[in-house]
Amino acid sequence: MDKEVLLALKGLQYAVGEEGAEALETITAAEYYERSGSRYVIYDEVTEGYSDTTKNIIKFKDSLVEVTKKGLMNVHMVFEENKKNMTTYGTPFGNILIGIDTGKISIEEAEDNIKVNVDYTLEANYEHLADCKIEMNIRNREQGISL
Repeated sequence: MDKEVLLALKGLQYAVGEEGAEALETITAAEYYERSGSRYVIYDEVTEGYSDTTKNIIKFKDSLVEVTKKGLMNVHMVFEENKKNMTTYGTPFGNILIGIDTGKISIEEAEDNIKVNVDYTLEANYEHLADCKIEMNIRNREQGISL
């Protein structure tokens, strides 16, 4: 895998009491590297209406995925298969206590493509908000990408 990659990121949320899923999809340029058995994807995120960006670092290996956001949004989310983790999500409007109860994590690797899928439930202030799924597809930039 090259250092310069494209990241296709898709998040699905099945909110309580609502039919269908709310999807958020993005494709962005990113950097990829490996260190001490872990793989990392780093990219900057722009939030509409704000001039500040958020630096995102995704670290993954085996049955563990960590997402760290620094900047306009600040959080360190830990997704461990069959475990629940609590964290504080810092937004421009204040902090939110969130719970991440991870179900299944799957990582599929090929020579020039990595797919990471995470199923989890999301809580805010100890109340169930949604059943969620993250789908990541990481490819070398020259190959193009799709979700």
